[in-house]
Amino acid sequence: MFAIEPSKTHRLYLLLKERITNGSLLPGEQLPPEPSLAATHEMSRVTIRRALDGLARDGLIVRQPGAGTFVRSKHPERAFVGDFSNLLQSLIAMGRSTRVRLLSFGYVIPPTPVAEALGLDREERAQHSIRVRYMDDEPFSYLSTYVPERIGVSYSEDDLATTPLLELLERSGIVTAAADQTLSATLAGPDTARALSVEIGAPLLSLTRIVRGAEGRGIEHLSALYRPDKHQFHMALTREGEGADRHWRPAANPVNAQTDRRGVSSRRRRQ
Repeated sequence: MFAIEPSKTHRLYLLLKERITNGSLLPGEQLPPEPSLAATHEMSRVTIRRALDGLARDGLIVRQPGAGTFVRSKHPERAFVGDFSNLLQSLIAMGRSTRVRLLSFGYVIPPTPVAEALGLDREERAQHSIRVRYMDDEPFSYLSTYVPERIGVSYSEDDLATTPLLELLERSGIVTAAADQTLSATLAGPDTARALSVEIGAPLLSLTRIVRGAEGRGIEHLSALYRPDKHQFHMALTREGEGADRHWRPAANPVNAQTDRRGVSSRRRRQ
């Protein structure tokens, strides 16, 4: 008897998702029945069902009782696009076009790496919150933020549950001047998987950002985890220089992007 293995479930999910997104499985095409998929991939029907559940949850397939499982005729491509070329404005757009659920709010002594990044003294507290952002009622990001207590006291728990953090900081008179960020990848742990409605071990985009004020002091430390099917990062580049000195640099004004009133990019993908 086959065991239910999250790794097998996710592997099949990714395989079928790739076939759908690259056009190998066409819109409206019927998927093989669960017994056939189980035999082909040497997995249990329970594992097959869980992989199909993930595809259905992401809007890639539709189940029709008595008829079978079909590739969605027009699967959703809507995803929030974070623009690296205009970082802070992109954050504001995200906050205004999505809703948030506040999971925790309090004042703590932050971990040493966070305290050092923010330039806090030993035993200096920070306001710590965990939030989940939603778009179209689906979770797409898991956000853990630390803000120095001297700044965090300017907003309340209710404020943070209804207003983007960056907007709250600027409302309190803080001038955001710069940010350093690192983008990588990680796997979903139990708490994150539950909050983002993904399988444990599912791949996630991981971003760490330190926002600094006009005097260079840290005002926010953000650790963000994003569902890659719901969030993209974009940077427009231009080529400049001559000969061996030619290099890429961020474009000042990206020209191949159009953003609707919800802040969601309709940027055409190009190779």
